[in-house]
Amino acid sequence: MIILDTDVLIEIFDRDSERGEASLEAIIGSGEDIATTSINLHEILYGLEKYAKPVKDVLLLPALPYDKRDAQTSAMIELRSEADGRAARRTDAMIAAIAINRGALLFTFSVRHFKGLEEVGLKMFPTTER
Repeated sequence: MIILDTDVLIEIFDRDSERGEASLEAIIGSGEDIATTSINLHEILYGLEKYAKPVKDVLLLPALPYDKRDAQTSAMIELRSEADGRAARRTDAMIAAIAINRGALLFTFSVRHFKGLEEVGLKMFPTTER
């Protein structure tokens, strides 16, 4: 399974985005199931409503929930990042926890937001982005 981060969803839903089209081709070519998280769904719906771009197709994508086990994992990620001198964004820790606990690959263009999380089990969908 591949979990799509908000930045990837934005590019895919932008019909003029070559980056989004290439990403969609890579995802389809992988043969993996795709989903997003309830956290990403919130982020994209907020942005779409705020900027009056109603793309309700995003609601057709499965959204993985954030549960107690994810809360424990994301708290550990945040604490570990702080101890290592890196501040992890809370929502990124939550998204990473959902991916880790489901054995899914995370597809993001903001790789730096998840830097160092491979050591706690985060696996990334291959990308050449930042």
